[in-house]
Amino acid sequence: MRTETEAPVEEPLSFRKVSRRYGALTALAGIDLTLRAGELTAVVGPSGCGKSTLLELVAGLQEPDEGDVEPAASAERRAACAYMPQRDLLLPWRDALGNAGLALECQGVARAEARRRAVPLFERFGLTEFEQARPAALSGGMRQRVAFLRTLLQGRPVLLLDEPFGALDAITRADLREWLAEALAEEPRTVLLVTHDVEEAVFLADRIVVLSPRPGRVVAEFDVDLPRPRSVTAPEFAALKARALEALHA
Repeated sequence: MRTETEAPVEEPLSFRKVSRRYGALTALAGIDLTLRAGELTAVVGPSGCGKSTLLELVAGLQEPDEGDVEPAASAERRAACAYMPQRDLLLPWRDALGNAGLALECQGVARAEARRRAVPLFERFGLTEFEQARPAALSGGMRQRVAFLRTLLQGRPVLLLDEPFGALDAITRADLREWLAEALAEEPRTVLLVTHDVEEAVFLADRIVVLSPRPGRVVAEFDVDLPRPRSVTAPEFAALKARALEALHA
């Protein structure tokens, strides 16, 4: 069953020869990238290669110095995208349900109605009985789940995830990437995931884009043609991981 917040999958965004500079520093150079509707694209690259800049360009929070973006209007891109940063940014004085519903309140929905719309996602994604918990009482993994549900509730067709599990320990990361794969199967969106974890990218993505060191350029792009759910011990998984690592370190 779908929630009433689910957004239709639309034809999303594309970049052609896009570059972004900050004074004398070039962060991205000649980026070609198209987000395919309904697909999870993972972008991997070394620290400082412009991954977060790329997300902000997609989200309409920055404009390129060169190249073409479609749609060209930043307001149109902002309207299509929901952005989840690495930190959960939950408000400590609100309970989990209130934090999840905040995105709807920012769109003018009354607080009681926003909470009502959030309840089905708590039930679906294993947060039942934690609706009234404050962020300080939640584990890191639960906080990230709440932050992800808040992102979903915006109802946008494109999700931008900026290393959402980067601050978590390895065991929690492994659990949450399995949870995220299941959550996106339940609530399909077009997703752009930025991560420095190649195994995470192979586990979650339909397609992997590898960026070079700064200035970030696309040095490899390939589909992840593996059945779901994926096993990190499968030979095919290991082969794709090795391929991505080779491109990353070339």
